[in-house]
Amino acid sequence: MTKFINPGLKSTSRRNVLRGSVLAGAAAMTGAASFAAARRTPTPSIAPSARFIEAEAQAQVQAAPADLSGYTRVKQEMVAPPFAPVHEQVATGGPKIIEVYMETQERLMVVDEDTGASIWALTYDGYVPGPLIICHEGDMVELTLRNPEDSLMEHNIDFHASTGALGGGGLTHVFPGEETVLRWKATKAGVFTYHCAPGGAMIPYHVTHGMNGAVMVLPRDGLKDNEGNPLRYDSIAYIGEQDYYLPKDEDGEFRQYEEAGEDYADSLEAMRTLTPTHSVFNGAVGALTGEAALKAKVGETVLMIHNQANRDSRPHLIGGHGNFVWEAGSFNDAPATNIESWFIRGGSAGAAIYTFEQPGVYAYVNHNLIEAVLLGATAHFVVDGEWDNELMEQVVAPRSFAT
Repeated sequence: MTKFINPGLKSTSRRNVLRGSVLAGAAAMTGAASFAAARRTPTPSIAPSARFIEAEAQAQVQAAPADLSGYTRVKQEMVAPPFAPVHEQVATGGPKIIEVYMETQERLMVVDEDTGASIWALTYDGYVPGPLIICHEGDMVELTLRNPEDSLMEHNIDFHASTGALGGGGLTHVFPGEETVLRWKATKAGVFTYHCAPGGAMIPYHVTHGMNGAVMVLPRDGLKDNEGNPLRYDSIAYIGEQDYYLPKDEDGEFRQYEEAGEDYADSLEAMRTLTPTHSVFNGAVGALTGEAALKAKVGETVLMIHNQANRDSRPHLIGGHGNFVWEAGSFNDAPATNIESWFIRGGSAGAAIYTFEQPGVYAYVNHNLIEAVLLGATAHFVVDGEWDNELMEQVVAPRSFAT
């Protein structure tokens, strides 16, 4: 699982908060020279102005209140990836308001124990990726987002599953010591990315520092195959693929930083190369291998949810297949069947179902094998059960042969 070190953070004041693409106090954290260098190249912002956001909030005040009659409230406890919260595969009763609580956390995290590479990860609840949220089409998600007082940065959240206000990003900006509550309706079934998007260069900075996750919106009557028959799964494997751009010094060694945000100028230079130093599953090299490998049994059906908030990926289960695959994430579309490798677009999530038929170790990889082997994008499923020689048999073990 993801390893954390030195989770405690230095105390700060609002003068040191990194607000959007305007680094208040950045000169104090990274040095005036490095900050000035980072500002030489203008960074366009995809976020609207503060005036526009304020006008949008005012429009809500003037609008009629949402009709919540008929909804029941259900609290959903967040759990650490790669696991999924308790949920119904088929909805019972009427629509629900799914109450979710998340806290932003800035944590020093080891990315690769072999090299000592580490990052001040920006996270939801301390995890990379952030926790999986699950609801049904027609439900409402009501998120309380809290930013602790000892944080150094402003944070927010953009739900790709939602409608309006930059996915909620325009209404959820929280400074250290603040919290906000956002409610949005799940109108489309599928799996979707969420991520932090404070504004300007801080958008890719936060996303490539781990601040992203996924929402699964199930159809009310559950998943269906391409002929409309019900599909069920025994467990969920929630995999977040994370690209990191860790700065190096003049000797080629990974730089170390004492607090969150101190790497800002260096990280922008590394990010401009568009070449990640690491591409990993669930926060770190080996986070889903060894003792932390995913577990299953022969005959069990696993729903694999794959989130990549920034770059394209090509998942492949070595020794298995995607029996049913929703590459683009939409459960309202018929799934593709019997796929060897599938495509996850950058900034989206996808899902695949597989029923294990043989025991052993299965490698789940990004089939850009450079990223899988050299950059870290590999996970393992360890599957228990009885071997079936009808499916595969070693007829002759490796041996020398006469010439």
